[in-house]
Amino acid sequence: MTTTAQETPPQPARGAEIRRHELAAFLRSRRERITPEQVGLPRGARRRTPGLRREEVAQLSAVGVTWYTWLEQARDIQVSVQVLDALARALRLDGSERAHLFQLAGVTDPSPAASCPSITPALREMLTRLEPIPACIQNSRYDILAYNRTYGRLLCDLDAVPPEDRNCMLLIHTDKDWQAAVVHLDEARRLMAARLRASLAGHLGEPAWKMLLGRLEEIPEFRENWERYEVVGTRSKTKEFLNRYVGHLTLEHTDLWLGPQLGARMVTYTPKNEETRERLERLHRIASGAPER
Repeated sequence: MTTTAQETPPQPARGAEIRRHELAAFLRSRRERITPEQVGLPRGARRRTPGLRREEVAQLSAVGVTWYTWLEQARDIQVSVQVLDALARALRLDGSERAHLFQLAGVTDPSPAASCPSITPALREMLTRLEPIPACIQNSRYDILAYNRTYGRLLCDLDAVPPEDRNCMLLIHTDKDWQAAVVHLDEARRLMAARLRASLAGHLGEPAWKMLLGRLEEIPEFRENWERYEVVGTRSKTKEFLNRYVGHLTLEHTDLWLGPQLGARMVTYTPKNEETRERLERLHRIASGAPER
């Protein structure tokens, strides 16, 4: 009688080990391609590493040197989404590299750069049909999930912002063009922090929220408002912007909620006067690449 060897089923532990070693190799390769000058660090005379040192990556991403060393040694340690996000930014990973990093770590990337199934073709069509009214879809964290062309040029060149950084709270604290466009900047920052605080109550402990707050709490202006513990609900509001292309705009901000199961809203800015309406039409033509009339 002839017998055949049965195929041994794959061992989960072995697969996890292989993934850890692949993650370690990937991190090393990304670290070695970045020069100290690219991240504002001195090169020094005795540097032997082709790129960044491990301790420099740890410093840039605010994680412990020992912990990061263990990660590059493929040790069996748990990696949080906040740490992976910090490493992705420190190592200047693009969208594909970031997705690869999270996949190797076996963690779902909660950033707005990841695929968002709630943004359907119908919603994108609605955003387009609203032109020249600036409109976007945001979640309760202020992540910008989708936007039309006019909104993309309302406060800054949003197309030039990496998807994982398209967050209104981050941009109002870190993007100079965005800040220059907001007429009442301090008031807007305080109000947004209060709205974010109110929204947080329903999302305590969620990885995406922890990741966002970890980034924001490094910003002194945000911490000052956040520590007030003020809360405010959703409301319509007249806003003033100083657009770099068309000048002063007076707009009515309205939130159109897309349903509690989606946790998202369509944000629209309708003109408050004829001058603003005409300037929005001009801004739409500029954003669309159409010739000036």
